[in-house]
Amino acid sequence: MDWDKLRIFHAVADAGSLTHAGDRLNLSQSAVSRQIRGLEEMLNTTLFHRHARGLILTEQGELLFDATSAMNRRLDTASARIRDSEEEVFGELRVTTTTGFGTLWLVPRLPKLYEQYPDLKIDLMLEERVLDLPMREADVAIRMKEPSQADLIRKKLMMIRMCLFATPDYLSENGTPRKIEHIIDHRLICQNTHSDQVGAGRNLVQHLMAYDMRSSLTVNNYFGVLQGVLNHLGIGVLPDYVTEDFPDLVQLLPDLESADVPVFLAYPEELRHSQRVSAFKDFVQEEIISYRKQLRQKDIA
Repeated sequence: MDWDKLRIFHAVADAGSLTHAGDRLNLSQSAVSRQIRGLEEMLNTTLFHRHARGLILTEQGELLFDATSAMNRRLDTASARIRDSEEEVFGELRVTTTTGFGTLWLVPRLPKLYEQYPDLKIDLMLEERVLDLPMREADVAIRMKEPSQADLIRKKLMMIRMCLFATPDYLSENGTPRKIEHIIDHRLICQNTHSDQVGAGRNLVQHLMAYDMRSSLTVNNYFGVLQGVLNHLGIGVLPDYVTEDFPDLVQLLPDLESADVPVFLAYPEELRHSQRVSAFKDFVQEEIISYRKQLRQKDIA
């Protein structure tokens, strides 16, 4: 296919008008129209329905627009990665992590990263599904287990544990459980065992549920669990790092914790020299160091 015609077709489909596309491309309306007509003849199909309000893509036009949009995104990504050899950190960085870690730990810290690199564009994908980094579904991943995919650079960031937390207001009104048997008199807030989560967290929840709680609230991610706890609904199963941003939460039954959960950062080998990836990796590591330092100070106090 003629790449120039595809470029013009994409601009027209995006603008919905020959005139607006011509203005963007610095071409006359007649020149744009000729290129579209030539592309339709080449493909032996109609790409646009023409009416008084502008242009609407036909079914075949939609298919082609999907393809040119994907091409456009890949070209933008390639262009940005080529510029990664420069010292400036800017452009798009696609980061994937779990909903819980992303909302509770990462997002509250991003202002520091943007303050340092104001031209960075982060596309944060929060989901439990493990995205395929070698297939370029994301640039960087933070996961709660070591990635098994090949050709990845990986680094263990820290270990976390799932613990029991409640607000002082809730405990003041409902009492503080001193033994695990006392849990049955409280409402348990936790991730449901059918949702995607780390095995250690699921094991702890299953152990607690065996005590036949009077009442419970199950949510499919830790952000929802935290909101339930902060609104004094009950005792929540949450990652231990929430105490840094919510120091008023009270940890209960400290002997009742999950096994250690490792947190890994990973990215494809081909992005080893990416300035954006390096900036993000350094930022996360610095925040982890700061977090560990605060934990040590709490232990000493």
